Amino acid sequence: MLEAWLEWHRGTLSAKCSGLSADQLRARTVEPSSLSLLGLVRHMAEVERSWFGRCIAGEDLPPIYCTKEDRDADFDRVDEADPDTDLAIWLEICSKSRSVLGNVSSLDETGTTRRGATVSVRWVLVHMIEEYARHNGHADFLRERIDGVTGY
Repeated sequence: MLEAWLEWHRGTLSAKCSGLSADQLRARTVEPSSLSLLGLVRHMAEVERSWFGRCIAGEDLPPIYCTKEDRDADFDRVDEADPDTDLAIWLEICSKSRSVLGNVSSLDETGTTRRGATVSVRWVLVHMIEEYARHNGHADFLRERIDGVTGY
């Protein structure tokens, strides 16, 4: 059930981005927020990679977009970003996350967060559902302001 809800939320973000031009994906339509649909995709790529790749799989993975100097580069540095590339990166990372989940034998298995806390796979799944749900709410407003499309 947790994996199904996570997939639903991934599909929702994908649907919110479908059929839009590069400029529309980069648009910051809910002022004064600097959020854009592309920024949300880039952020979720970072989040998926962090929780599944680093925390659960234990891989030493550097951030994709963010740096120590610019911790919000995933959101903020979209003006020159290539949406096709960033969407492909996110989809590939989602695929890798599915593989990580396929290799765990129990939702009670644990991983270590970047801050050193121990969390279960179940906790990560619930957190990811929450993370997508929050940002899909943002995506609802962004998409509606772009072209009036609502719903999923």
